[in-house]
Amino acid sequence: MTFPSHIAVLDVGKTNAKAVIVDSATGAEIATRTMPNRVLSGPPYPHYDIETLWRFFLTALTEFTRTPGFDAISITTHGASAALLKQGQEKCEAVFRPDLRNNKIEDGLAMPVLDYEHAYPDDIREHYAALRPDFSETASPLLSGGLNLGAQLHYQKTAFPNLFARVHTILTYPQYWAWRLTGIAACETTSLGCHTDLWNPHTGCVSSLVDTLEIAPLLAPVRSAFDVLSHVLPEIATQIGLDHPIPVHCGIHDSNASLLPHLIQRKPPFAVVSTGTWVVIFGVGGRAEKLDSHRDTLINVDAYGRPVPSARFMGGREFEMLMDSIAPVHLEKAIEALPDVVCDQTMVLPSVIKGTGPFPTREMAWLNAENLTPAKRYAAAALYAALMTEVSLDLVGADGPIIIEGPFARNSIYTAALGHLTGREMLALPGSTGTSLGAAMLAGMQPGASTPEPNDLMLPQTFEAYAEKWRSLVKTGAYITPSDPTPHAVHAS
Repeated sequence: MTFPSHIAVLDVGKTNAKAVIVDSATGAEIATRTMPNRVLSGPPYPHYDIETLWRFFLTALTEFTRTPGFDAISITTHGASAALLKQGQEKCEAVFRPDLRNNKIEDGLAMPVLDYEHAYPDDIREHYAALRPDFSETASPLLSGGLNLGAQLHYQKTAFPNLFARVHTILTYPQYWAWRLTGIAACETTSLGCHTDLWNPHTGCVSSLVDTLEIAPLLAPVRSAFDVLSHVLPEIATQIGLDHPIPVHCGIHDSNASLLPHLIQRKPPFAVVSTGTWVVIFGVGGRAEKLDSHRDTLINVDAYGRPVPSARFMGGREFEMLMDSIAPVHLEKAIEALPDVVCDQTMVLPSVIKGTGPFPTREMAWLNAENLTPAKRYAAAALYAALMTEVSLDLVGADGPIIIEGPFARNSIYTAALGHLTGREMLALPGSTGTSLGAAMLAGMQPGASTPEPNDLMLPQTFEAYAEKWRSLVKTGAYITPSDPTPHAVHAS
């Protein structure tokens, strides 16, 4: 079997999108293009700017065709999104040819791709909560906004019945981009299995919600992430300058893409902490019986269709919010401020973003935050992220070494604190978020040896007391006063 030498990966994150070429011999990203992932305010609801993303991908692929070239395409995107294709397109054995009008490939959508952070009216949310399956069936907790894909579909169907009546086929989000390239409609298990309420990870089949919402006839066939759906459509191949057939792989949920190299290389138990907008904790070989539906734990489904106990919190977004409007801080300055932060017990208490993570009902508070410099704020934010990660690791019963990927792997305060808190081996892999490499492995690339980031940062001796103080306050909720349930600064007694 011949494996591709260069793999083009289309990678749609919640904050940014990128197109890269991965050298399958080395795993290096030898060409990269990036752009912000914009959310349009409407109508009819906040949604992703699909056409701008599509033009970006076509431009990048055109440039990559010239140099360095590629001989396969793979796709990865964030979860909690689906594309609803409209009626009236040619259908033959699940093949949909995107309409060609004025030499423009149409998006095929019956409704815009809904932003999962959009909040729904209370009556719609309450109705959905009453009809969704129990956690025991789906291992999917009830989440805020549209983080449950089933809630999105219920909202779209309930609030916009005339538009929803046009829906012919539902695709999970990575597979929408594969459809744009190939005309083949598909769903895939890692995207169906990431807190959608639509999948039963215990049976490996769709959940009862699919029948409850009456969408079973609309779901595209479920395919493996590794499958080659088809080759790039001739009209698109001409547009981007291809002169030979290029296979397009089905695609994968981004956090599962980060997990894939470790599934190939390691034996359980181990944990992968995938960091970005979200911090997603995979407890491979963990204990599903410890999962708590009220604390943002769940079962994800890996690229092979196997259940993986998991937890999440919006750690990257929370870190950004804590540093918002603050001048950029160099990590070295934050390290210099760390002893004062620990000694003074300056800390952030959860949750910076309410409705997610292990403490979804808690309101954020600062403790001992007088004279808070930007460097101290950075150090406290990093310690907060590490403490939240420790809680999440425990909730999924994780054991063995901890592999940290993405931006937090470059944050030595975070990695040192997490190593101290867990007493486990830390492997910080900062070079890539892992999503592009994992997606490239769908096309046959083998994982190479990774060099962990060295970290000789010594935490202050009083850090254990700091951590115990944080745990105590979080356990009791003593920093929240019933008469004033808003974020506020409090002081240690």
